[in-house]
Amino acid sequence: MIYQLNKVTAEEAVSKVKSGDRVFIQGAAMTPLKLIDALVSRHESLENVEIMHMHTEGQAAYSEEQYSKAFKINSVFVGGNVRNSLRKGNGDYIPIFLSEIHRLFRRSILPLDVAFIQVSPPDKHGFCSLGVSVDITIPAIQTAKLVIAQVNPKVPRTHGDGIIHLNELDFAIEVDEPIFGHEQAPVSELESKIGANVASLVEDGATLQMGIGGIPNAALKNLGNHKNLGIHTEMFSDGILPLVESGVINGSQKEVKTGKIVTCFAVGSQKLYDFMDDNPLVHMKEAAYTNDTAIIRRNPRVTAINSAIEIDLTGQVCADTIGKMQFSGVGGQMDFIRGASLSDGGKAIIAMPSVTNKGISKITPFLNEGAGVTTTRAHVHYIVTEYGVVNLYGKNLKQRAEALISIAHPDQRERLTKAAYERFKSV
Repeated sequence: MIYQLNKVTAEEAVSKVKSGDRVFIQGAAMTPLKLIDALVSRHESLENVEIMHMHTEGQAAYSEEQYSKAFKINSVFVGGNVRNSLRKGNGDYIPIFLSEIHRLFRRSILPLDVAFIQVSPPDKHGFCSLGVSVDITIPAIQTAKLVIAQVNPKVPRTHGDGIIHLNELDFAIEVDEPIFGHEQAPVSELESKIGANVASLVEDGATLQMGIGGIPNAALKNLGNHKNLGIHTEMFSDGILPLVESGVINGSQKEVKTGKIVTCFAVGSQKLYDFMDDNPLVHMKEAAYTNDTAIIRRNPRVTAINSAIEIDLTGQVCADTIGKMQFSGVGGQMDFIRGASLSDGGKAIIAMPSVTNKGISKITPFLNEGAGVTTTRAHVHYIVTEYGVVNLYGKNLKQRAEALISIAHPDQRERLTKAAYERFKSV
């Protein structure tokens, strides 16, 4: 059977978008830039096009004030490229767990008119790959009235669920350019201290969830002498590669997809993408699977490593706002905090520096006005800073305050102790 892509120009493809449409854009390293640029160039002929996505890469020109009549963002995660625009009122944010975003589409709570995606060229059987960003793209493709793809030979062909037939693509444009990459930054001395404290909690045979950045990378660097680690996470980056190459990460103790690295998206260097290309070791799933607490908890010793913007003295974790400003999103933190907590031998970890770059304590008497509670104090377990590790699980409010003060920056402990005494009358 001969399969044929319905090839058009970018301008012809985006001409299918109408005023008032809701348009989904695939995100992270797979952001389809050429389609986005072509759509923005049509701004004078469009009104009230709703743009939905998680974190995307690139300029995100549709978020700029000059195009506000044509486009409005209704995002399920706020990345740096749209943060200021939302702050100015050109769009909004939907608080939702990553594990549940698919329901917005599949239950027609927010039905999609158009989906912009990026895929590999089809193989001899007509199947394309969604590359390194499957996450919420599958339910978007399944429910959108129109699917427009940017077909790119630089997209890695990944194994798992991110395989779609070209018959599912209504229109396709061709590009040939590298997908977005991020080189791994050097780990700082501060991150090394925090990473070492995190690594001290990881047991042999653990199943890891971690994000991108200095602290997860520092923790991974300290796991070289561990054995039989596994990966079940929403995302990963280059930090896992040395441990895979050395055999430390082999997934042999996992219950769910034994031996496989399970994720729904990845962001990193070209080396990472080369590793993922046609590699049956990596199993790409949609976020509804990777972040399902019932699935996560089936693995042994799930060790979830997440971060925070601030934590109050009772253990409330804010990880997505800076006061009233929406900084990122709820994402999958709670999915994995709960999954790890319920896993046999699991550990839910929040790791962060004790102070911000400006010297402001991240352990605070109260969360800032307007701050969102990402992880509740009933869910929180381990908290890690460069000054140590505490476990808040089972501790009362006074004991929590005392424990958190012990890992706060020394310059902040007197102030925090006074605040705790005023609140609890003793610490």
